[in-house]
Amino acid sequence: MSKSAVLDYLKSLIDVPAIKGKLVVSRFKHFELKKGEMLLAEGQVSRRAHLLVEGYIRSFVVDSEGEEVTTSIISPQAFANDFLSYFKGEPAKENFQAITDCKTYYIGYDDMQFAFHNMPEFREFGRMILTMNYERLHEQMLSMIKHSAEERYLSLLEKDPEIFQAVPLKIIASYLNITDTSLSRIRREVSKRGG
Repeated sequence: MSKSAVLDYLKSLIDVPAIKGKLVVSRFKHFELKKGEMLLAEGQVSRRAHLLVEGYIRSFVVDSEGEEVTTSIISPQAFANDFLSYFKGEPAKENFQAITDCKTYYIGYDDMQFAFHNMPEFREFGRMILTMNYERLHEQMLSMIKHSAEERYLSLLEKDPEIFQAVPLKIIASYLNITDTSLSRIRREVSKRGG
């Protein structure tokens, strides 16, 4: 499997000379995960940051009633990682699990630190990744407060329509903070209106 997906992702975020881009990408290693396998379990310390290139991964926590609550659904061309655990060396507070068979490229913590300290371009890349993750989490938090369940569904449908073919509706409903029944009703109503 070619590392071109990593290089393309890098170039989509920052302007980097070809030689430097290849040097950054050389630090990434290929990894595959089968459907249902855990990438990272709550309580473990994250030592790898995975760029997802194929498949879907979810992060989830278990609530006080023992129910799994999906906190994010990670699509291709995004990082799957508990960054606080990764950078601070603390136990992860979420679980990361493959929803489908997945292919990733990961960079280990020591390689990340080497790249940060020796390549200014990689520092900019890292800054962009952290900013994008913060923006995603912030938008998700505000959406839960400001938008209706239907608006959240339509937003997800617009951003990533393929997710509805690959990810079980139960997981999508949990991510949208609604019941399976509510999601089915919303889908029917939107479909009737030609959405």
